[in-house]
Amino acid sequence: MIVDSQVHIWAANSPQRPWPSRAKAHGESLDAATVLARMDEAGVDRAIIVPPSWEGDRNDLGLAAARAHPRRFAVMGRLDPDAPGAKEALARWREEPGMLGLRFAFHTELLRQPFLDGRFDWVWGAAERAGHPVMVLVHHEHMDRMDAIATRHPGLRLVIDHLGLVNGEKDAQAFRGLDRLLALARHPNVAVKASALPCYSDEPYPWRGLHPYVRSVRDAFGPRRMFWGTDLSRLPCGYRQAITLFTEEMPWLDPQDLEWIMGRGVCEWLGWKT
Repeated sequence: MIVDSQVHIWAANSPQRPWPSRAKAHGESLDAATVLARMDEAGVDRAIIVPPSWEGDRNDLGLAAARAHPRRFAVMGRLDPDAPGAKEALARWREEPGMLGLRFAFHTELLRQPFLDGRFDWVWGAAERAGHPVMVLVHHEHMDRMDAIATRHPGLRLVIDHLGLVNGEKDAQAFRGLDRLLALARHPNVAVKASALPCYSDEPYPWRGLHPYVRSVRDAFGPRRMFWGTDLSRLPCGYRQAITLFTEEMPWLDPQDLEWIMGRGVCEWLGWKT
């Protein structure tokens, strides 16, 4: 089973469904039917829909896709910690069909500031008590904060997105802080998404320079806490190439490793049993 740990879908910016002022252009739209067709073509069985930051804190399109295709899509949803009723909403979060947990993006200065200011502090404990897994897009320089969160909340299942890499950085520059991520492997409640990796290399397929980094992550976290994914809408290569990077080009990943990395691991971590 192949499960993509991150894809986006979104609707166009319109008066009926406006994006927040912080949003940048990301094309007109990308719907679930288009993503599903690409999954079928590449041989991807399931995908985790991560609603994108440029739409604001909306989960409606992802949940609609999960309701329509419950064996193909599930959602890690967005939550504004300052919104009225946020605590009550979080307590009931996974009552919504197709919702597996929460996902926060701290990859820009604007989105990161509430995290640094402590406005998310209540969320970690509330998610832990409710049993909701959390995906976090956070860069290497802030892994000390994630270390503290994992220590304080040992029952909280955390996933660090894209290995903590910074969009736009490539190769050695992109991976210069990887040791900070690897240090989190000591926490059994922390997993990582080895997702969007072709985006972080200037080399051609099969991106040989990425392989040692992937191996160090596998060695630190083990295959059960390392989840393949693509962030499909910004992938600089074919969908199938992003799969064969792992399944054909890294012979040190044995069949059991691949079973966990390519799908079983993320489904078990997030509790996707459909």
